[in-house]
Amino acid sequence: MDNNISWYIEKQVERTINNLNNRNMEGYFVKDRFELINKVKGFISIGSNVGVGDSLTLSETGVLDLLRNGDYNFLDKYKEGLTKKDKREIYIKNFGSDSFVSSTNAITENGELYNIDGNGSRVAPMLYGPNQVIIVVGINKIVKDIEAAEKRVRQYSAPIDAKRLNKDTPCTKIGYCVDCKSTNRICNDFVIIRGQFNKGRIKVIIVGENLGY
Repeated sequence: MDNNISWYIEKQVERTINNLNNRNMEGYFVKDRFELINKVKGFISIGSNVGVGDSLTLSETGVLDLLRNGDYNFLDKYKEGLTKKDKREIYIKNFGSDSFVSSTNAITENGELYNIDGNGSRVAPMLYGPNQVIIVVGINKIVKDIEAAEKRVRQYSAPIDAKRLNKDTPCTKIGYCVDCKSTNRICNDFVIIRGQFNKGRIKVIIVGENLGY
C-alpha cells in the first residue's frame, strides 16, 4: 500500500478509536486477520458461552472457525440442519451469552456503530444482554459520519447482502435501495449505538484489511 494512503488510514483509525473510547467503548487496531485471532482469543474465556451475529467478516477472518474448534460453548447459528425454531432458540440464548461476536455495517470516525438488520437478531444482543460484545470490522467500513454510514449501508452493503441471501427485492434487480415495502426486505431495523453505560462492554477491533460488505 502507498505510504501516503497508509498514513491517511492510520489517522482515520486513530480518530475512530479515540472517539470509541470517549463513548465508553473500547477500540483496538490489528494489522491483519492473524493478529485478530489472537486478540479475540484474549477476550473470550475458555468454556464460556459465545454467540455470533450474521457476518461475512467473521467467516473471512477465521473467527467462526476459532469459535467452532476452540474450547467454547459456541451457539452456532450456522450449524447444518437447524430449523427455524432451532435458530430462534439460539437467538434467545444469545442474550444470556458471556460474549457476543459480530461485525457492524459501518463505523463513523465519531465512534458510532451503524447497523441495518432484517429481524433484529444481530443488533438486539449488541444493545442488551451479553456481558461482552466484540465487534470485528474492516477499515473499509469506516466513514465520516452517520449520514455517510446510512448512505453506505443502504446503497451499497444492503443490496449486495440481499443478493447474497437471494432475496426477491427491488435492490437485487436494480442494484440500489429504493426504500421498498417488500415483505422480503432486509432493511427493517436501523440502529445507531453512540455509547455504553458499562465501560468496555463493547469492544471494537478494527482490522487493517477490507472485509465484508
